[in-house]
Amino acid sequence: MTGGPVTVPSTIRGVREALPESERAEFTAEIENVSADELQMTLMRWVMRIPTPHDEAEEALAERLAAGDLTGVTFADELGDDEYRSAP
Repeated sequence: MTGGPVTVPSTIRGVREALPESERAEFTAEIENVSADELQMTLMRWVMRIPTPHDEAEEALAERLAAGDLTGVTFADELGDDEYRSAP
């Protein structure tokens, strides 16, 4: 959710240490057994799971959504088909 730059670890060890402890064994098992041609994509998939801090506005939004307040949220099915699939 962060709108700013995100710094990610540049080593397998760094990625492992940045993951929640509950995911580290699964990461280790997968990363140690992935083929070389799939290593980069597998590593990036795990990097995307590293928790990142939110700024104050993002944190407030996340808390509001977690509490069930969906004020201002637009669901995909409320948009026109072209609008949903188009990137700015």
